[in-house]
Amino acid sequence: MEQLHIIPDKNRMEETLELAQQYHAAFEYNDFFNPKVLDDGGKIDELVSFYCKQPHDRSHDTLHGAFLDITIHSEDSLIRKASEHRIRQSMEIARDLELRGVVFHTGRLYGFRDEKYLNNWVDVNEAFFGGLLQEYPKQQIFVENMFDEAPDILARLANRLEKEPRFGVCLDYAHAAVTGIAGGQWVETLAPYIRHMHINDNDRVNDLHQEIGTGQIDWNAFDREMRRFSVRASVLIEMKNLERQRRSLEYLKKNGLYPFTRKAD
Repeated sequence: MEQLHIIPDKNRMEETLELAQQYHAAFEYNDFFNPKVLDDGGKIDELVSFYCKQPHDRSHDTLHGAFLDITIHSEDSLIRKASEHRIRQSMEIARDLELRGVVFHTGRLYGFRDEKYLNNWVDVNEAFFGGLLQEYPKQQIFVENMFDEAPDILARLANRLEKEPRFGVCLDYAHAAVTGIAGGQWVETLAPYIRHMHINDNDRVNDLHQEIGTGQIDWNAFDREMRRFSVRASVLIEMKNLERQRRSLEYLKKNGLYPFTRKAD
């Protein structure tokens, strides 16, 4: 089975550790993308120190990097510099915590298909993340679809960086579900590059982060797509509430859905 991830609740750490132990799950830290935290060096140090003290192997863990208003492909030099600064802060935190990798969003304008804009996005992201991987040789980088209307542009970037084993796509299946494009098309297009995933449920209109099995996403179709295209990726159950995390994991396991072993036919 592929590596599962949950979001730790620092206010309920004992229960978080118990759930992680039950499912052999790694963590994905969601404490560090808030700009107010990133502006407070003391708060960053406090959080890093707290997590380092936990009886938990962090070597498989990931970090959700800065994403609010991050636009490294901006033609505005001030916005570009601020975005690059926030991303490097995320990488520094991951290095201090000795984590496996960091997730960043594409930051693209939804539905904007101007050829010059798209080419610039691919070129800038290839150069920036390719260079960043050299600066941080012990961390992986995963770029996640956010306001992307289709998988093709992210696939172009991943193809450009396919010789870099520490770069990959984080497929957010719930984000893909709200685009109106069949999930199978997203998986088929990105399958060679998917190294990490985010999953939760929604109404296929809004990104609601519902527990799995309570929304409108077809999880049997999801399972078929993962297995058909032989996706081998770690999977984050992306919701913060521990009870909803547990029920989502139970739903996937009970029904033999990816990444759990398929139920016998």
